[in-house]
Amino acid sequence: MNMKKLLIGAMAVVMLSGLTGCQYGAKKLGGSYDVELPKGEKLVNVTWKDTSLWYMTRPMKKGEEAETYKFQEDSNFGVLEGTVTIIESK
Repeated sequence: MNMKKLLIGAMAVVMLSGLTGCQYGAKKLGGSYDVELPKGEKLVNVTWKDTSLWYMTRPMKKGEEAETYKFQEDSNFGVLEGTVTIIESK
């Protein structure tokens, strides 16, 4: 019975992290997180430092199109896989 409650609790945390879109949830609990870059910024690189997401941008050059990038974890067991989506705009 206790294992069932623990599993239900863990599932609730994962579901809530996906709804709230927090960085911690995306990295540790398999949730999702969206980053909308400031207008005119182009993504160069992205990485994690502890539980913080760091991303490097540069000004968008003339003729460049805005893009959307999806970074998805591929875990060993296929559970709690997080996704970070980075969205550029002109």
